[in-house]
Amino acid sequence: MAVSSSPQPPILSPLRLTTSSNLISSPPNLFLIAFPSRITDRRRRSAILFSSKSKNDMASDQNRALLESYGIDPDEFLSEPSPPKERRRKEPQKAGRGKQVPAAKPKPLRETHKLLQVLGGKARRKKLISPKGQDVRPMMEVVKGAAFDILQVAGGCPASLRPGRWLDLYSGTGSVGIEALSRGCSEVHFVEMDPSVVSDVLRPNLEWTGFLDVSVIHTVRVETFLEGAARSVGKDGPFNYISVTPPYTEVDYAVLMDQVSKSSLVGEDTFIVVEYPLRTDMLDSCGCLVKITDRRFGRTHLAIYGPKWAQKKRKPEKSIRAVAEKA
Repeated sequence: MAVSSSPQPPILSPLRLTTSSNLISSPPNLFLIAFPSRITDRRRRSAILFSSKSKNDMASDQNRALLESYGIDPDEFLSEPSPPKERRRKEPQKAGRGKQVPAAKPKPLRETHKLLQVLGGKARRKKLISPKGQDVRPMMEVVKGAAFDILQVAGGCPASLRPGRWLDLYSGTGSVGIEALSRGCSEVHFVEMDPSVVSDVLRPNLEWTGFLDVSVIHTVRVETFLEGAARSVGKDGPFNYISVTPPYTEVDYAVLMDQVSKSSLVGEDTFIVVEYPLRTDMLDSCGCLVKITDRRFGRTHLAIYGPKWAQKKRKPEKSIRAVAEKA
């Protein structure tokens, strides 16, 4: 059969429209087919660039939605505290003609403590909600940091806490219990009697830091909780850590510590952290536990009780007479 040498009309194949390899081997009369394929590729690339959203943006949107659900301004809460401005001396107003400029009105106070945050662990530098308008007094950052440093060293693990369960009495904002979860504790029980503090402060902080699933909230008085502790959580045995940070003027420390020491929630290997005010007498022992340290931070004192094996061994002091005889 004879084959005609006349040029054949181009065949529009979908393979030649979309693949670049066919374009190179195609005859000269098909070079115009490459033009729509370039347009198609260009449109496809632009759709991919502008239709996707990064994971960081999605997480940021979720965090903002969480804060808004609790009535908190995300821009104000997530903003960094501004550096202090230099004070300028006010120039005395010159007597004579001219209008006097009225004094500027003071800006309203921020609704949250900007310095309250998680100090260490996996949630480090996460900010915590602590409204100034409510009767909530969180533990000072310097006291909280010192307490956890002492506990980690006493437990034999300076980098983190020994795994265990924590009981946070008078939890308030949950700052102490959240710090414990961030540093390695497996579960924390929060005891706070005020329902409004639980719903507006404690629960949002737990959800914001991602520790709500490993937390148990008890909305009762501490005295009532300690009385019925054997029935509620006593089945799991004693707690590994207990923090006692009550309002200074509303408790009798002698009665409170006596109730804590006699509770079944305290075991032989339990550590107890107590924050108390100046001019308050604290015993050298709490049940079977001994006082490991007692430090002062201004008007605030910090006492930590623990097992005897965690007590730091003191070196025997040399008397002046012994040193003189040796010389």
